Amino acid sequence: MTKRDKIIYWIATIWLALGMLSTGAVQLVKEKTGSGGVDSITHLGYPVYFLTLLGVCKILGVVALLIPKFPLVKEWAYAGFFFTMSGAMFSHIALGDPINETAPSLLLLVLTVVSWYFRPADRKISLVNQ
Repeated sequence: MTKRDKIIYWIATIWLALGMLSTGAVQLVKEKTGSGGVDSITHLGYPVYFLTLLGVCKILGVVALLIPKFPLVKEWAYAGFFFTMSGAMFSHIALGDPINETAPSLLLLVLTVVSWYFRPADRKISLVNQ
């Protein structure tokens, strides 16, 4: 892995972790306003109790991405982030929301893909039996 790739990976991963951690915390405390809060989730047509599930999963996903080893768990975290953010993005698009409401989920989706793509070899699942 080149130095450039390592820098890209860590910038994307830290930014992704901060984004998921902050939105997960907002969802856990069920803040009324803000990105991912009660107003946002009800606007999208989802029940308020869904915030607890999203908040817990996002925080656990951040832990999985940042701790060493456990590449399979990291793959699951990336997949969860990908499906969560693509679902949020398409939910906003389906309702005809303006780009400023869709952009946060798009940004986190892009960061998920960039972090996954540039992850170091020790954070990937080895398909070859050793």
